[in-house]
Amino acid sequence: MEAFALWTSAEAARATQGGSETFWTASGVSIDSRAIGFGDLFVALRGPNFDGHVFVADALAKGAAAAMVDRVPETLPPGANLLLVKDTFQALNDLAAAARQRCGAKVIAVTGSVGKTSTKEMLRHVLADQAATHATTGNLNNHWGVPLTLARMPVDSRFAVIEMGMNHAGEIAPLSRLARPQSAIITAVEAVHLENFASIAGIADAKAEIFAGLEPGGVAIVNRDNPHFARIAEAARAAGAATVIGFGEHPEAQARLVKYAPHADCSCVAAEILGHPMTFKIGAPGRHWVLNALAVLAAAQIAGADLAQAGMALARITAPKGRGERHVLSWRDGGDIELIDDSYNASPPSMRAAFAVLAMAKPRAPRGRRIAVLGDMLELGPDAEAAHAGLAQDLSGVDLVFAAGPLMRALYEALPAQKRGHLAANSTELIQPLRRAIRGGDVLLVKGSHGSRMDRIVEDLLAPAPEPRAANGW
Repeated sequence: MEAFALWTSAEAARATQGGSETFWTASGVSIDSRAIGFGDLFVALRGPNFDGHVFVADALAKGAAAAMVDRVPETLPPGANLLLVKDTFQALNDLAAAARQRCGAKVIAVTGSVGKTSTKEMLRHVLADQAATHATTGNLNNHWGVPLTLARMPVDSRFAVIEMGMNHAGEIAPLSRLARPQSAIITAVEAVHLENFASIAGIADAKAEIFAGLEPGGVAIVNRDNPHFARIAEAARAAGAATVIGFGEHPEAQARLVKYAPHADCSCVAAEILGHPMTFKIGAPGRHWVLNALAVLAAAQIAGADLAQAGMALARITAPKGRGERHVLSWRDGGDIELIDDSYNASPPSMRAAFAVLAMAKPRAPRGRRIAVLGDMLELGPDAEAAHAGLAQDLSGVDLVFAAGPLMRALYEALPAQKRGHLAANSTELIQPLRRAIRGGDVLLVKGSHGSRMDRIVEDLLAPAPEPRAANGW
C-alpha cells in the first residue's frame, strides 16, 4: 500500500465484501459531504431524516476519492469511483473491524457519565507526545462515530484512544466488541440520562458494557471513589478483565491522589501511579481534571508509554472548545473579560466542578465579578427541577447568575436576590441582558446541556465588534 493511502479500492472491497470497478486510493473516510476532505472515501449512510446517497455526487465533486454506496445514484457520471456494498452501515462497521485487525495499536476505550471527552483528550495528548496516536475527534462516540474513528485509523498507529458514549442500555457493548480494547476506562457514573434508566445502578451497568470487547488479559480502569465501584469491578471481571485498577482518592486506589494544590489556571498534583510516586502539573484547573489524569497515567503506563514523560506532557494540556476553553476578550469599557466556554454539555456533577473552577478564577480588575451563565441540564428525568434547584448551594463562590430555560428557573428562584442577574426563556433571549451587565474585569462561565444551545452566547461574545459607522452614513 502506498504511504499516503489509508485504503485502496481492493482493500476496502475485501474488508466490506463489496465491489469496485475502478482503482482508487483513499487517504481518509467521511460520512459528512459538507466536511469532505480531498481524497476521502465518502460513506453514504442513511439516518432518520436523510439519505447520504443524495449527496454522493456532491462529495465526489468536492474531491472525494470514492463513495461507498448500497445503490447507485442515478445522477452520477459514468465511471465514477464507487464501492458497492450490501448495506453501507454494516460495511462501515466491516471497514472498522478490518482497520482494527490490521493495526497493532494498543487501544484504550473511554466512557463515563462525565469527563470522558476531556480524559480522551488528555490521553491523546500524552500518548501522541511519544508515538503515533489515533483518537476520536470531537464527540464521534456513538454507533456511527466509533466505526468511523476505527476506519480512519492508520495502520502504523502505536496507540489508539476510542471514546464511547450512550443514552440507553445496550449501546456500548457492540462498540467495545468492534474496538477490542486492551484497556478500558470508566471516568464516573452519575445521575445523567436518568430519563432513560430506572436507577443510577442501571447507568453503571450500561457503562460497564465497555468491558464486553476487552482483549484477553485486558485491564479495567475504574473510578475507585464512585459508590458503584464494586458493581462495576464485578462486571469487568465477569466480562473477562484480568485486572481491575481503581483511581481516585480512596486509600485502596492503585492510581491514587496524594495531594492536590489548586490554582486559577492549573493544578499541581502529587500521586502514586501503580506503585510509582509522581509529582506533576496539569495545565487546566479543577479537581475533575486531576482525578481523571490519574486514570490517564495508569492507562499510559499499561499501554507501554513512558510514565514520567506522560506526566510532564500534562503540563501542556488546555481545556478543549466547549469544555472549559478560556478566552480573554477586550470589552467595550476598555477593560478585559475572561470567558470560560463550558457550553458543550452539562450535568449536576459537571456543573459543580465548573462552579469550583469559576470560584478559583481571578477577576481581571478589582471590580470584576465571577458570573455564571447557565442553561438547562437535560435528560435528568422526573427530578430535573429539584436537580437544578439543588445547585444553588454550590454557587457560594459566584457573584451573579444569568439563567436560560424553563428548568433553570428552579435554580434561579432558589438563589438569594443579590445573585440574580437575569432569567430568560432561552439562550438567545439572554444575550442582550448579559451584554448590558458585563463590565471589564468580569470572569464568565457559560455552561448548559448541548440542547440548551448556550454556545450561541459564546459565539456572540467571541464575535468581533461591528465597525462604528460615521454619523453621515458613509
